[in-house]
Amino acid sequence: MHSDNFSSISKVIYTRNNSSFSSILDFSTPTTPKPQVTVTPLKESHVQAAVKCSQKYGMQVRVRSGEAKTAWVQAGATIGKLYHAIAEKSKTLAFPAGVCPTVGVGGHFSGGGYGFLMRKYGLAADNVVDAHLIVVNGRLLDRKSMGEDLFWAIRGGGGASFGVIVAWKIKLVSVPETVTAFIVNRTLEQNATKIVDRWQYVADKLHEDLYIRVFLSSATSSRRGKKTIRASFESLFLGGADTLLPLMQQSFPELGLVKQDCIEMSWIESVMHFAGFRGRSLDVLLNRTQPNVRFFKAKSDIVKEPIPEIAFLGIYEKFYEKEAEDAEIIFTPYGGIMNEISDFETPFPYRAGTIYKIQHMVRWEEEGSEASQRHINWIRRLYSYMAPYVSKNPRAAYIGSCEDYG
Repeated sequence: MHSDNFSSISKVIYTRNNSSFSSILDFSTPTTPKPQVTVTPLKESHVQAAVKCSQKYGMQVRVRSGEAKTAWVQAGATIGKLYHAIAEKSKTLAFPAGVCPTVGVGGHFSGGGYGFLMRKYGLAADNVVDAHLIVVNGRLLDRKSMGEDLFWAIRGGGGASFGVIVAWKIKLVSVPETVTAFIVNRTLEQNATKIVDRWQYVADKLHEDLYIRVFLSSATSSRRGKKTIRASFESLFLGGADTLLPLMQQSFPELGLVKQDCIEMSWIESVMHFAGFRGRSLDVLLNRTQPNVRFFKAKSDIVKEPIPEIAFLGIYEKFYEKEAEDAEIIFTPYGGIMNEISDFETPFPYRAGTIYKIQHMVRWEEEGSEASQRHINWIRRLYSYMAPYVSKNPRAAYIGSCEDYG
């Protein structure tokens, strides 16, 4: 076999030693016979090479059509429309993008793209396999004609910097028919600080099928209406509750998860659940605008070392201020496959060594520059306070819109 052909086809060969071997084909049961090697050809020469190789080594060939698990998405589509289209075709396919359904895929993919499946399958940009790009001279390029350097740059480096991306080819991922979601709230009176502190040490080390993010915000205590802090633990597990509960007991017993907290559903139902649309028609995902539009300011940070428990006291003080009535901090866990993807695979370098990402956010409804400035000043004070506890030299941030992963 010519060396160029071998280099090309080696990228589409999956053996039983590959971590993604099982996701390439849907094996209905654990006892379903599995091939020694799976080839996902991208061009005719790959098929030719696979047939010649099988003849040489006495291997049988079984052809499976319609299992490419890819889709072209126009850049003007929203994440919600993409999810809706996938759900119409399959109950066991998904895509690792964000929570907010009204965000456009163009900006989402080109900035990286976070979501509940990131610990299992990486970012949205990690699952882009081709793109159509119009450059300054008006030429329409695909991955082959634009070259690997430019294709590398648009998957996390911001698409608008290099031309106009009009479509993306994405690789869909496999999910079980049943997933489990939970949202568990704990206040300061319920030991929230200790639990969040423990989360810092386990969140990136949990099984890759388990994703748990944390929201910190102010709340009103049931005790005499006193203000307190609430930590909300939101989770998606790729499996049933009977598997999740012993896994949590082993990995994160401090949360105290019980079966009553767990809700089993399909993947698309989990999308609806975390977007706040549980029980509604899937067609709500096709809406291009949110029902309640508010002003907001958001900033982000990367955390490589656990924040000292005592530092949370300063965060709480900020949340007790008037401007923080509708403010929150979101901790997004890393680990899983994010540790395995090279820092140089895409322009998105925050991989191994990152525990979690922080999204600082404040919202307000009052119009006018005075209200805006007060809230912006508040988040700047919070951001300044966090400086000693986050990444340094440089202080890292996420290039995409902070709300595009929910």
